[in-house]
Amino acid sequence: MILQENYKLSNGMNIPKLGLGTWFIDNDSVVDAVKEAVKLGYRHIDTAQAYQNEAGVGVGVNTCGVNRDELFVTTKLAAEVKSYDEAVASINESLEKMGLDYIDLMIIHSPKPWANFLGDEAYAEGNREAWRALEDAYKAGKLKAIGVSNFEISDLKNILENCTVKPMVNQILAHISNMPYELIQFCKENDILVEAYSPIGHGELFKNEAVAKMAKKYQVSIPQLAIRFSLQHGLLPLPKTANPAHMQNNADLDFEISEADMEYLSNMEKIEDYGEASMFPVYAK
Repeated sequence: MILQENYKLSNGMNIPKLGLGTWFIDNDSVVDAVKEAVKLGYRHIDTAQAYQNEAGVGVGVNTCGVNRDELFVTTKLAAEVKSYDEAVASINESLEKMGLDYIDLMIIHSPKPWANFLGDEAYAEGNREAWRALEDAYKAGKLKAIGVSNFEISDLKNILENCTVKPMVNQILAHISNMPYELIQFCKENDILVEAYSPIGHGELFKNEAVAKMAKKYQVSIPQLAIRFSLQHGLLPLPKTANPAHMQNNADLDFEISEADMEYLSNMEKIEDYGEASMFPVYAK
């Protein structure tokens, strides 16, 4: 059962292979979403400072009835935080908001502030400073693992060439019809686990007839096919939902996509337009 399976991070820590994403789940609703997910067997919850629901996630984690050490909680340092002092303050603020003694994984949400995400400025020094704060919190035991999100190869090299602790994950947009293989390969070569957010393409895969046909062949839903695809590529998918029935469906992955079908899905034409979601920088690039 996928909910009982783990990947191993480069520091030896186990991380559950399937996580629950909480983007766009408000601070009140996320409490029940976390509790329902845990009841179904999820042990990996993903949030972020930018989601403005860390407090609710913390309440869910602290009242779900499962021991804290059985849960894996991720949050993200706001993309705008690009100095050591700001990062230190933000890390402590997340711990306080969530009511947790430690966070299992904290990652830099983006190499660039969201307002400048598509700009040319690399924020190399700011990322090194934010990373140094994560390293110090990691060494102090406040964070059990540290990583990044939305980092391209050049952004990763900036950290790898200057760090004392290597990033353990890179959380990126990756799904059927949008697989950045060069970046994924670079991460694998550097022992960085790739987490796939929006594994269902922010809903765009529902419009893809070839994907729908493939899902029908395996007698599964489109999300099940997309999540299994991520896992067979060695990625860690983070489907987002507050609906317990969808949580259950997303985790019911007792099938395998054949090599030929994986090849077909892996080479599908890239999605260029994410519709209304294109207003968000990560879908606009």
